[in-house]
Amino acid sequence: MNRLSTVTLSLIILLTACTGGHQEQQEDELSAFGTYVYQLDTVKLTNNFALEAKRDTSRWAADQDVRQRYADCKVLEGTPLWFSRMGVSEDADSLLAFLRREAPLNGLDTLAFFVPQIAADLSIVHSLAFDSLGVDINDVLPRLDYCLSKAYVRYTVGQRYGFVRPDKLFNHLQMKSDGSGYARLFDYELKAHDYKQALEQISGGNRMGFLAESKPSSPIYEALQQRLAQTSSKDERKKLAVNMERSRWQVTQPVSPGRMVVVNIASQQLWAVGPDSVLNMRICCGASATKTPLLISSISHIQVNPEWVIPFNIVKTDVARHAGDSSYFARNHYSIIDRSSGDTLNPVRVSSESLQSGKLRVSQKGGAGNSLGRIVFRFQNNFSVYLHDTNNRGAFQRDRRTLSHGCVRVQDPFGLACFLLPDLDERTLDRLRISMDIPPVTDKGREYLDEHAEDPRPFRLVNHRDVSPQVPVYLIYYTAYPNPASGVIDLWPDIYGYDAAITGAIKPFLLKQ
Repeated sequence: MNRLSTVTLSLIILLTACTGGHQEQQEDELSAFGTYVYQLDTVKLTNNFALEAKRDTSRWAADQDVRQRYADCKVLEGTPLWFSRMGVSEDADSLLAFLRREAPLNGLDTLAFFVPQIAADLSIVHSLAFDSLGVDINDVLPRLDYCLSKAYVRYTVGQRYGFVRPDKLFNHLQMKSDGSGYARLFDYELKAHDYKQALEQISGGNRMGFLAESKPSSPIYEALQQRLAQTSSKDERKKLAVNMERSRWQVTQPVSPGRMVVVNIASQQLWAVGPDSVLNMRICCGASATKTPLLISSISHIQVNPEWVIPFNIVKTDVARHAGDSSYFARNHYSIIDRSSGDTLNPVRVSSESLQSGKLRVSQKGGAGNSLGRIVFRFQNNFSVYLHDTNNRGAFQRDRRTLSHGCVRVQDPFGLACFLLPDLDERTLDRLRISMDIPPVTDKGREYLDEHAEDPRPFRLVNHRDVSPQVPVYLIYYTAYPNPASGVIDLWPDIYGYDAAITGAIKPFLLKQ
């Protein structure tokens, strides 16, 4: 039979035993339950539906609406979602076949979707083995109905939104260094899970169509899934399954027909992706205690030879302990400025308490030796992080480059500037080179240097440039990711331990290798 229409279902009437011999024979011939149709008991079914809900102690959010749906059942009308007196819906067998086939292909374990229990109960029903196995049809059908509904909602919601809420997971992983609360590590705009939609599809929608359409459509997900099908390595399959979970989250994925900058913290690499080219470079990112947050924004402008206004949290943790040490402030080219008056203060006369009061700011003048290097790429975010050059270029030779306070240092800042400002002519590019202390390539640029050889540095021929249109920037964390240049899946270590956190949160759903 086709999918059950629960609108017309009223088991109080449908399950009433017929008394006429001809009518009994007609019921027997029509129902897939055969003569067992007369054993269906409204009271038992009602109680067993409620009992299934009571037994369900699952804490998964996707299960709660299902549990409530069955717990609220006081009468049977509209409650069986997968069977009627005529038999079990064909959709039940279709769902079972789908889960057996698709769950492993998507890095998921069939046990999480009750496949063995559903298969066993469907076998009992189809073979009418109630008496031979000593089971009551009124026990089997509610259990089967409940498992089918839970499996359906779990799978469709998980595939559409992910099996874990990343904001709740990541933003409760690490305490701030000052102990004031948890550090916000995940700052993507996240679409809320819609659990009720799946239940509505079971009850009266296109439930098998909705099921088939639940697979994520992201090219990243598809690439990971293809790689999963090609490898037999246990460790690799586990890593791929965890990264497929990342691709399920309802956030804006780093897929764009235009230009974009993708910073993958796990790979410690940056890709500047254009319609027909990819610029790749190494990065240095946040240390374990000051992790670079995951976010999406747009690069709006660049600053050349920027002054670094040191973030207050760095002042408190790193600078304040050097209060009174004038040589420290001179060596690092730090200035202390009174925020209210704008006066520059003598470091000898400034206490640690004053530095931690918030009434003073500490800044480092631009030029050689500045921690931001010669150029910074700004984008709006809640953390005062950005992409920038560095005065410590040797750090890019390290394998592990997690050493910043959260900002991202880029290996080829001039190349990134050229990517973001593609319309600059060669003369302007040379002015930028000179401002960044890079040898010019034009005759005019070389002539300028010769004429100003005795002038103090840095040259400030370019100070600021707007990036127009703004270029999307994605700060992501994938330990398995399709290389934007080659399309091949690259694998990297879990430097922040995020794979382990995801694995712990969704372990029951992950494919057992």
